[in-house]
Amino acid sequence: MNHPTRNRNLRIRATLAVAAVTGLGATALTALPAAAAGEAVTVQYRQSAAGSDQVEPWLKVVNTGASSVPLSQVKVRYYFKADAGASYTYACSWAVKGCANLTGTFGSLANPTATADRYLEIGFTAGAGSLAPGADTGDMQLRFHRSNWQPLNQNDDYSFGPAQTTYANWSKVTATVGGVPVWGTAPAGNEPTPTPTPTGPTTPPPTGAALFDDFDYTGHTDPAINAHGWSVRSNSGGPGVPGATWAPENVTFAKEGTNSIMNLRSSTAGTGESTRHTEILTRASKFKNGTYAARVRFSDAPVSGPDGDRVVQTFFTINDLKAPMADDYAEYDFEYLPNGGWGEPANILYTTSWETYRPDPWEAVNQHSESRTSYAGWHDLVLTIDDSTIVYYVDGQEFGRHDARYLPERPMSINFNQWLIDLAGQTSTTPRSYDQKVDYVLHVKDQVLTPAQVAAKVGAYRSAGTAFEDSVPAAQ
Repeated sequence: MNHPTRNRNLRIRATLAVAAVTGLGATALTALPAAAAGEAVTVQYRQSAAGSDQVEPWLKVVNTGASSVPLSQVKVRYYFKADAGASYTYACSWAVKGCANLTGTFGSLANPTATADRYLEIGFTAGAGSLAPGADTGDMQLRFHRSNWQPLNQNDDYSFGPAQTTYANWSKVTATVGGVPVWGTAPAGNEPTPTPTPTGPTTPPPTGAALFDDFDYTGHTDPAINAHGWSVRSNSGGPGVPGATWAPENVTFAKEGTNSIMNLRSSTAGTGESTRHTEILTRASKFKNGTYAARVRFSDAPVSGPDGDRVVQTFFTINDLKAPMADDYAEYDFEYLPNGGWGEPANILYTTSWETYRPDPWEAVNQHSESRTSYAGWHDLVLTIDDSTIVYYVDGQEFGRHDARYLPERPMSINFNQWLIDLAGQTSTTPRSYDQKVDYVLHVKDQVLTPAQVAAKVGAYRSAGTAFEDSVPAAQ
């Protein structure tokens, strides 16, 4: 499934060409959580409509266990076969718990089958509360459709039950509580695996080659930034608003509590000439397999001025596209759009793994996961790459899992940037600015860490008073 269509012909980011290296791979150091004692749920399903323009799975989660279950720990997956070339949009028509307390995220299966290669994962915010033993969520009247509203085919969808017109237990929808599978049967070869617990690793964080930066600098001209291998972008070009400037002076540093925080401020007054984008990236492209992590604060609202601009706030790793559709291109993104864009009407977080693309005419080969809800505030972002799988985590929970077709062939740089897609979201000429903050960045070469091990390793650096380390060798 390709990423939703984007006007990305200006998206190429400046990186350095480097020679290929061989990924060493590593055994995941994953601590599996124990089964949640007394916690059990079932999922009831009915289909609301068997039409050709949208899928309407109506669901209830029932607590069949002996203890109360916080709904924020529950994830439910509905599996389907994507139509060729289609992207999808989730919506909630009505829910007893409130649509605002439900989230919908699309993901791709590691092992596609004849009846499923995608899933819609339903989650709950803290506002949904808990289920007492014997209680249920009540109706969750959900739907999703092709983003361009083209006809779709439900008849080859794994979880679809055309005869299921009243609520009943439905094992073709799965559920987990705290990452532990508790209900349903996934499509063959895609059985849910427990999510690593973020409460503490059972093994010490690995040692080995690593990059860590606490971003403890005085400003964008601090000589230590260059000495530590970073470049604060000042050259012109995409992505984003034509004619915009990449403004190094808008990358600033300040203490917040005991930590030094990097701030990327982007601004506009409604014209290309007034638009200022920001980016910082490693000059070396030497990062490939292993773990990438950062703590990032996304913003839904501007610091000042009217809201509505189609802002993109990011943490990503990338190498250069040597030719259109070159198969050694690689890019792995966290991209938050607080005001929508690329056809989305409101806030959405994407994680995307790129194989290649062609800028003109536009053609993309990638795999993505997304969640249409607000991510304003601080978030722990973790990406792991080994010889078979790409996994994205947000705040200790798995967000997306992408398969071996999208693994990197060449090393990459590490980047943060904030930019405006266009000026159509807010046409005012009143000046406004947006902030994206970064607490730290970590890369551990050829080691797959759990989110808990990432937190422990960052804690160890800070306890030792280490603000920067780069022992990752140059690409060979």
